[in-house]
Amino acid sequence: MTITPEAFVLASNDELSSLALAVAQMSPEDAASALEQEPDTKVVEVLRLVNPSHVQDILLEFDDERRTSVLSAAPSEIAEQWSLNRRFEEGTVGRLMEPPIAVFRPEITVAEAVEKIRQLSANALITYGYIVDGARRLIGIITMRDLLLGERDRQLDELMLRSPFSLTPELELSDALRLVLNRHFPVYPVCDGDGRLVGLVRGRALFEEQAFEISAQPGSMVGVEKEERLATQWSRSLRFRHPWLQLNLLTAFIAAAVVGAFQGTVDKFVILAMFLPVLAGQSGNTGCQALAVTLRGITLGELEAGRERLLVLKEALLGLLNGALVGISAAVGMYVVARAQHNDHALILAGIVLLAMTGSCVVSGIAGAMIPMTLRKLGADPATASSIFLTTATDVVSMGLLLGLATWVLL
Repeated sequence: MTITPEAFVLASNDELSSLALAVAQMSPEDAASALEQEPDTKVVEVLRLVNPSHVQDILLEFDDERRTSVLSAAPSEIAEQWSLNRRFEEGTVGRLMEPPIAVFRPEITVAEAVEKIRQLSANALITYGYIVDGARRLIGIITMRDLLLGERDRQLDELMLRSPFSLTPELELSDALRLVLNRHFPVYPVCDGDGRLVGLVRGRALFEEQAFEISAQPGSMVGVEKEERLATQWSRSLRFRHPWLQLNLLTAFIAAAVVGAFQGTVDKFVILAMFLPVLAGQSGNTGCQALAVTLRGITLGELEAGRERLLVLKEALLGLLNGALVGISAAVGMYVVARAQHNDHALILAGIVLLAMTGSCVVSGIAGAMIPMTLRKLGADPATASSIFLTTATDVVSMGLLLGLATWVLL
């Protein structure tokens, strides 16, 4: 998270700006601890400089008494907006809203609007004016250029842009980004189902939040929590990471058990042990490619409902083709090594490697596509520990196929 443009307006001194920057780079729990001893008014000023979504996470880390105290110290429009934002789910536009400051009735004149904006600009960064009716429904916006060039006695409803584009607070971040991709407005109004203006969201905040989510994916795949940052204390990092390492160890034991089940085959054909990491590595990489494409599609909203089966079939086909091509190279390698060791089963071993490589790549491609989709259906982050689950699947299948085929054909 980085400091929003309000830093240039609201920061009263270097200390405040530095504290806001530090808080923006901390996990919510660490940020709440860092602000624990600060006075409420200072906490409010710091939080106003931070991404609104991060603000919500920090406020949730405060106990009820401190949270109430901080909200009481904030200007009424800020406190109301923070309370409203808390009602919306993580990953939605509603968590990123700021209060709409420059809100006017349509009968207001240009001169009156300019004077009001001059007063408001002392404490806020204002980009547009928002025109609402008596029920606070958004009916238009006014740009600073139109106010500057408009005649002073003209009413805003004569100059405003009608039926402006807006977002809804329940909209998921990925869907919002697709809608604003070709618009590039600095600020977007947010309206509820009845068209009432409930907040503003800055384009910077949208893309910043999405960048944070994307940057967290590689860590989530191996069990690193999104809350962990560079500034996170080592004790909390240990608490975040260690359970996943224990899970990874458990899954590694599963793969080891597969090898142990074919111990007799390995003892008789030691050459197979040389090719176990080859198959595991190639099939694992195939699965990771499928996993990366699937996660990207989920993140960008490209994976539409009903297309999951087509995705799985595509990754299975790619696994078959890539596995066969790589399997031929691996089979040639097995044949050369086996012949160099004067093994009488060199050709059979090469065929086993080809079949095992092809089969394991097919399964790993399917697993790479299905694991994140399954996690999403279970209500979990699709990236959460997906790499750990994928590695287990590819190791078990690749080693099991190689040793199982060898046992079946040669023993």
